[in-house]
Parts: sequence; structure tokens; C-alpha cells
Amino acid sequence: MLDLVRQVAPTTATVLIQGESGTGKELVARMLHDLSPRRGKPFVRVNCAALPETLLESELFGYERGAFTGAVGRKEGRFQLADGGTVLLDEVGDLSPVTQSKLLRVLQEGEFEPLGATRTVKVDVRVVAATNQDLGQLVREKRFREDLYYRLQVITVTVPPLRDRREDIPLLAQHFLRRFAAKNHRELDGFTEAALARLLDHAWPGNVRELEHAIERAMILARGRLLDAGDLPEAIAGAEPSARVVPIPIGMPLDEVEQRLIDETLQRTKGDKELAAKLLGIASRTIYRKLREREGGERGDHEPERQG
Repeated sequence: MLDLVRQVAPTTATVLIQGESGTGKELVARMLHDLSPRRGKPFVRVNCAALPETLLESELFGYERGAFTGAVGRKEGRFQLADGGTVLLDEVGDLSPVTQSKLLRVLQEGEFEPLGATRTVKVDVRVVAATNQDLGQLVREKRFREDLYYRLQVITVTVPPLRDRREDIPLLAQHFLRRFAAKNHRELDGFTEAALARLLDHAWPGNVRELEHAIERAMILARGRLLDAGDLPEAIAGAEPSARVVPIPIGMPLDEVEQRLIDETLQRTKGDKELAAKLLGIASRTIYRKLREREGGERGDHEPERQG
């Protein structure tokens, strides 16, 4: 995903970022902006779901004095404020049909008319859209314009949920711990093995945002220099371990897939090779042999000799 973002960032292409809530879609959008030639210009975020339809259109495109009751002066919209930079349309699936039509014109012509105006405003803005909805399904249900959908998804970046990238959990947890500890003038070193095990076992339906809040809470309640399992929210500390998911990229050689499964299972069994073999449904000698092969034949763990 990050390789794709780095490749696309220097271009002018419109990007659609898809992913569940809390996965970090806004951070991906900021990365697209910061790695682009537009990084010296504004990055403007608009939450399309947070504003009612009557306000959203005026927020995006601005209005002239007298355009509606209460419009006592002229106001520039977000597209004008972001001229030369990037506009992130968060939760773009919630746009009304009228606003969708005006957005399509911006993407096609780079122009629009503010509310109550007879003049056309031209802007140079890169549009990045984000959503946790299936826009294709919304198109099929006639709730989202098909032409706008294809305009938005010139490049699609999918942000995977946290449960599909569990190897990121310790890194993210340590990052959040450092940040919150510094903010609250606490001296904390890290996590106990029990706390880390609970973090790795949790399903994280709220993704990175849920993890961030859990670490902040644990930091506040921690009594020692290490965060313990008891410092975590009850939903995490007291939950039954969830099934571990091992991410396997398409194209990974089969021997590497096998090695990754063995490594993950050994981590889960705390190095117990006999138990790991039972979980994997293979002979324990296979695990010993694979470990020897990886070590390049160096003497290390080996299968105990058997008599007879």
C-alpha cells in the first residue's frame, strides 16, 4: 500500500482511499499530499458526513452575500481555500446528488459556481476521496453517480484493517505510548509480555483508533514503568484470545509461506515445537528440519535422537 502511495503521490491523479473506520485513511491522504509537489500549499479536509446537505454545499463551494438567509457576506469555500493544494473529501459516499453533480464538474473542468453567484471560479486542486462504504454498491443502488465514481477511482488505495496486519500492533502501540507519555510527563518503558499478548490477540474492530484510545487509557492507569494487561480496557484485557491471522502476500514463495506459518505458530506456543507441530498438523521433525535449514546448517535446535 505504501509503495503505491509513494508512486502515485507526485502525480495529479485523483485518488480514492478505501478502508474501515479507524484504519488511518486521513494519514494516507496526508502522505499523498506531503510527497507531492503541492506540499507547500494547503491540505484541506472536509468531513462530508458531519455537515448537513444545506451546509456542505456552501462549505465546499462558498457563497455570495445574500445567497440565502443569514449570508451577510461573501465566503470562500474549501475548494478556493485549497487552491494549488489538496482537498480530502472524507466519507465521500455521503454526498447528496446535487453536491455530487457539482463535484463532478470540479473534477472535469476545474471550475464551479459559488452559491448565489453568476461568475465561475477556477481552481487547481487535487481531490483525494475517502470512504468506509462500498461505492460500487451505492452506484448499483442508484445512490451514487456512476460517472463520479469512475472519476474518483482513477487510483484506488485500500487501507487494510488492523487485524490483517498484526505485525504493526507492537510498533503502533509503542508509538502511541511514547506520544502519550511525553504529553503527560510520564516515564514509561513499554509493555509486559502479558499486555503485549492481549494486544496481539484482540480483534480490533475499531482498528488503529481503538488501539490509540486503549494505549492512552492504559498509560493513565499504569502504576509501574511497564503497561500491564490489567491496565488495558476490560474488552481487551479480559477477552478470549481471537484466532491469529497470518498475512500472506500474493506471490510469496511457498517455502516462505511455510516458514512464516511455523514462526507465527512457535510465537503463539512460546517456542514449544511439539505443540506447534500438533497445531499445524505436521510431524515435529519437520519443524526441527525447517529451523536447521534456515540456520544454514549451523548447530542449534535439533530433533532429539530417537532409539529404535
